[in-house]
Amino acid sequence: MKPAAFEYHAPHTPAEAVDLVSRFGDEAKFIAGGQSLMPLLNLRLAAFEHLVDLRRLTELQGVRSDAIAVQIGATTTHATVGRDADIRRLVPLLARATPLIGHFQIRNRGTLGGSLAHADAAAEYPAVAMTLDATIGTLSPRGRRSIAASDFFRGTWTTALDPDELLTDITFPALHGRWGFAIEEFTRRSGDFAIAGAAVAVHLDDDARIERCAITVFGLSPAPIRARAVESDLVGRTAAETDATDLGVAVTAPLDTVPSDIHGTADYRRRVGAVIVARAWARALKEAL
Repeated sequence: MKPAAFEYHAPHTPAEAVDLVSRFGDEAKFIAGGQSLMPLLNLRLAAFEHLVDLRRLTELQGVRSDAIAVQIGATTTHATVGRDADIRRLVPLLARATPLIGHFQIRNRGTLGGSLAHADAAAEYPAVAMTLDATIGTLSPRGRRSIAASDFFRGTWTTALDPDELLTDITFPALHGRWGFAIEEFTRRSGDFAIAGAAVAVHLDDDARIERCAITVFGLSPAPIRARAVESDLVGRTAAETDATDLGVAVTAPLDTVPSDIHGTADYRRRVGAVIVARAWARALKEAL
């Protein structure tokens, strides 16, 4: 199928891109890699009179890092994220999530910012952003602002972005010390969207006690969810004082927005999710030890 007719715009600066979308209002849409938007347009599930292409905006591309943080331009492709040495060293969870996204053709075109702005409930990058307390930078006619990942995702395909606001960059804290990371998911086939997934980060102190941890589940609700109550309960424990199976149940049992669809009932997804959380926790904790 083909999309409905639209007018194509290729601005040269972020300010120009924002101005175009602000001018045309609801009839305009940003497009970067197009791996999520184009299928919607081709299937006539969405239609816009104006598409504003971000590919010429070089300042939205690339990775900048120091000892404190790693900032990634919004139009940086999945493939670039997955092979960047600084990301692998300072934000390894993000690099490990990348091979789970679709197939190599999608990773060569899809962008980090596009994945976050699209906010699919089963997507990997939003869960990683939540787990690592990333900060999302934006630009609008009102200026720039920073949004914590915990405040960014509102529901399926819904974010804190205003209609005329452009996602410009994502900043992850650089993590040093005794950390362990893991991301696990269950899919029908390799490259499919996750029926249930979990991202975990855990930091141990010098006595091998849990000093900080983050557990995020995805595919089990309209947006990724941090298990903050469980995280707080784990702080101060040793590895021997945690049971991965019990932990998985503790994370997924309270979830009351688990979907039922052709891939499984809510109860099935919740049980699968508990196993996935347990696997991710065990792998992350083993790495930290």
